[in-house]
Amino acid sequence: MIVSPVVLSLKKICFGYPGGQLILNDLDFHIHAGDRIGLVAPNGSGKTTLFHVAMGLLKPVSGTIEAFGKVRKKEADFVEVRRRIGLLFQDADDQLFSPTVLDDVAFGPLNLGKTREEAVNVAEKTLDFLGLTGFEDRVTHKLSGGEKRLVSLATVLAMEPEVLLLDEPSTGLDAATKEKLIDILNSLDLSLVFISHEFDFLSQTAQHIYTMENGRILFDKELHLHTHQHAHLMGQQPHKHI
Repeated sequence: MIVSPVVLSLKKICFGYPGGQLILNDLDFHIHAGDRIGLVAPNGSGKTTLFHVAMGLLKPVSGTIEAFGKVRKKEADFVEVRRRIGLLFQDADDQLFSPTVLDDVAFGPLNLGKTREEAVNVAEKTLDFLGLTGFEDRVTHKLSGGEKRLVSLATVLAMEPEVLLLDEPSTGLDAATKEKLIDILNSLDLSLVFISHEFDFLSQTAQHIYTMENGRILFDKELHLHTHQHAHLMGQQPHKHI
């Protein structure tokens, strides 16, 4: 059996805010090329913190972060990481800050050193891929919640990442937009990790499931799908059918 290379590895990670308990406690987390992982756990268990530590946005108390074969410690070490790993924030308003959609989507390519013409070209192609052609001159803060979610994804994809970390990507979307998002994500040839509480969404996007407890990854199980395409995860996560 051929094992895909590890693109991101967190080993023995501990993180906590000053004066508080550890949120991540001796945590190990590994992403291989081509992985599609769902991360399901209660609020406050450290899922978003895990993403932010992996991106160098939060500095762990101890442990090792290795990305693309190199140990990452200092802020300068994470410049390459943030270019090659795209993070979709839980709140789209944290990702969108430019006056128009085109400005927002072109911002990342410009920061990568592309000319304005090149960045606009990448932005337009990305918007077209997501079915957002015609949104270029839309005012970002006036978009609907679902539109903001897709534009946020466009800002990440325009960076042409190799790995995507998506924090609650389907939350608040109507059924049509959610199906569109699922189709988009399933068409991407990238390593993907999804934080989500929506089992039906994960059943259509993830191949493996992780959960967290006491600041650690609790298990790594293959996603078992029933004929109605719903993930029960051995019954370990409380849920209901809608």
